[in-house]
Order: sequence, then C-alpha cells, then structure tokens
Amino acid sequence: MKLNKLLLGISITVTSFQALSWGQTGHRVTGAIAEQYLTAKTQAAISALLPNEDLAEASTYPDEMRSDPSEFWKKTASPWHYVNVFDNKTYSDVAPPPEGNAVTALANFSKQLKSEHSSLAEKQLALRFIVHIIGDLHQPFHAGNGKDRGGNDVKLQFFWQDSNLHRVWDSELIDNQKLSYTEWTDRLNKKISKQQAKEWMNTDPLIWIAESAEIRKKAYPKEDKISWAYQYQQLPSVKQRLQMGGVRIAAYLNQLFK
Repeated sequence: MKLNKLLLGISITVTSFQALSWGQTGHRVTGAIAEQYLTAKTQAAISALLPNEDLAEASTYPDEMRSDPSEFWKKTASPWHYVNVFDNKTYSDVAPPPEGNAVTALANFSKQLKSEHSSLAEKQLALRFIVHIIGDLHQPFHAGNGKDRGGNDVKLQFFWQDSNLHRVWDSELIDNQKLSYTEWTDRLNKKISKQQAKEWMNTDPLIWIAESAEIRKKAYPKEDKISWAYQYQQLPSVKQRLQMGGVRIAAYLNQLFK
C-alpha cells in the first residue's frame, strides 16, 4: 500500500501480475525470425553457449521455469517480464522500481552475458532471458498502464469464451489462427522487406516500450464481447510486433557479440 501511494501519479509503478507475455508460439516466432538476421559471429557465439538449442527454444525458457518452486523463479524474476507506463507518460519520467523490471533486467543480463567472470550457466541464463525480454517488450500489454495488471483485470469474452485482455494479446489472437510457430515464422519472414528490417534494427528498449504503449492505448475494446471485428483490427499490429521483436532480438545480440 505504501508503495502504491508513493508511485501514484508517476509513469512507472510496480504491479505484480501473472503474465506469460507472448505465448509460447509468439515467443518462438520472434526467436525464429531473429535467426535470419544474426551475423556469422553472433551465430557462432550462440552455438557455443547453447549447443543444439536455437533461439526459438531459448525464447520460452523464462516462462517455462515459472513452475520451478525456487524463490528466484517464483518471486525475484517475476517483475522482469514487463514495465508499466502510465498514459501520456514515458518510461524515463521516473527511476525504475527497486525490484527491477524488464529494462533493468535486460541491462543486467547483457552485462552478465559479456562478463568474463560469468560461468557458462550464467551466460546461458542471460542469453535466454535477453531473447525472452526483448520479445516481452514488443507485446503491447507488457508496457502496461499501471492500473489493470497489464490488461489482466479487463475481463471479457473472446469468441464467446471467458478471457481477459492480456491473455487475448499474449496468445489467443495468435493461436486463433491455427498456425504452428514455423508456419507463422515463414509467413511473417516473407513479408519483411530489406528496408523494413533496416529501419527496425533499433536496440533501444525505450523506443520499443514507447511503441508498445501507443499500441496498448488503442487496443482497449469498447465492448466486453469481442471476436471477428476486434481480431481484424488488431491482428496487423500483432504480426508487426512479432516481426519487429524478431529483428530487434537479432540486432541486440549482434551488438552484444560485435
């Protein structure tokens, strides 16, 4: 309660919510798209750290480990999947919370990955988290408004099934297309032009967050029963965020391993 009062009216607030960001399909798509834009040096570095594991597999690890009973996965790492940005504010308007968030975790894991003092296990964890977090920050409701737990509190029906707005964006808009992650990857990859890839090669998480927050603000439905119309309106944004997330995972890793 004290923390909520302290942060009232500012742009970032810590609000714990259970969320899996993009579902497994979405995360795997961003990881698989990223593979297409890695430099040879980056590919070699990743293969040395994660032999027989591609970025599609690595991308879901931080969510899969939430079932681990340890304090690290149940509590410590929980805030690292999202940020909260109030409407008409920016991430930079206030210092990050003491528990950390996706931005601070990304910075810390980047240092851990590059440090010569990190063990192999620490570097592997860092790499998996980096891939995952970048995907997270491209899901608009992982740049939440600080009021409704990233849309989790917005209860609704999606195609006549009980759901909530966060879940719709995490997975249901994607899964409703009945495509595997490889089918999604193939379709989305074909539609990324060289010019788009060049323009999207941005490694600043504050830009990703600002983009997600703008999409989020326009993604609240006017009704609590949504289906074809909402899907038609929002699916283009879902597709582009998956594409951009994949390109930027590659750009970020290329920069780290440069």
